[in-house]
Order: sequence, then structure tokens, then C-alpha cells
Amino acid sequence: MRFFSKEKSEKLVSPIDGQLLQLADVSDPVFSEKMIGDGFAVEPSDGQIVSPVNGIIGTIFPTKHAITIKSKHGLNIMLHLGIDTVELKGAPFNILAKDGEKITAGQSIATMDLNKLKLANKSATVMTIITNMKLVKDISTFDSRQINSSDYVLTVNL
Repeated sequence: MRFFSKEKSEKLVSPIDGQLLQLADVSDPVFSEKMIGDGFAVEPSDGQIVSPVNGIIGTIFPTKHAITIKSKHGLNIMLHLGIDTVELKGAPFNILAKDGEKITAGQSIATMDLNKLKLANKSATVMTIITNMKLVKDISTFDSRQINSSDYVLTVNL
């Protein structure tokens, strides 16, 4: 008797309102050259951050600039809030979710103060990165465009 594994997929939504960007267009080479994984970026128009996927909060960095989420199919997703924002020691961020909390796509998990980032001369670009690419068979493509939080961006097949 043969068992066929059904292909699994995850749909990722935008974590924030703004301009959807390809990672190649991000000013930080760690992201634009996909050194830690693939995904997408959004140049935000507001500071409300939602989960891009159903899953469980993994790690909230002490400096609040990054949050990891484990999806139901095992994808490790990192939300990176801004560029070089670790230096701000959490000042512009308010994390609403807790380590280990079960969350749904579109659920509010954090806020970021875009004015504080601007005053600190930091980019507010939000990156959504899949950090365990070895699980990924393929990722759908997308076009850069204006997007709202919770709008569909891409599908990841495992």
C-alpha cells in the first residue's frame, strides 16, 4: 500500500499597509541578497503590524525589532521591523503578542511609531522572511503595488 503525501502550502499576507516591494529593492544587503531567506518587504504607510500567517509566536527579540512565527506547516517566518532598528533598543515598537501565543493571519501583533523611526533617521521597511528555505519547494511571484495589511501576497509550497 502506498501513501501519497499531499502537498502542503502556506499563504502569506501583508503584515502592514504600504508599498509591497521585492526583497531585491530593500536597501540592506542582508535582505536584498536573501542571506537569511526569501520573502517580501513593505514600505509602510502606517504602524499597525499583523501576523502574515497562522502560527505560534516563536521569539520576540529583546530590542523588539524582530518577531519570529512558526506556521502550522513548520515554516519559520521572521518579521523584521525597519532597517538598523536594533540600535533603537525597542523605543519605536510596542509588541502586543507574547512568546508562545497562537495567532492567526491578520491578527494585530505589534505597532511601530513611524515618526520615531523618521526622527532617528531609520528606514521603516518591514521584511517578511522565510528563514528555513530548505522546506520550501517553490514560492509564487508577486508584483510591487500598494497593499493593505492582511492582503494576500504569496503562496509557499512545501
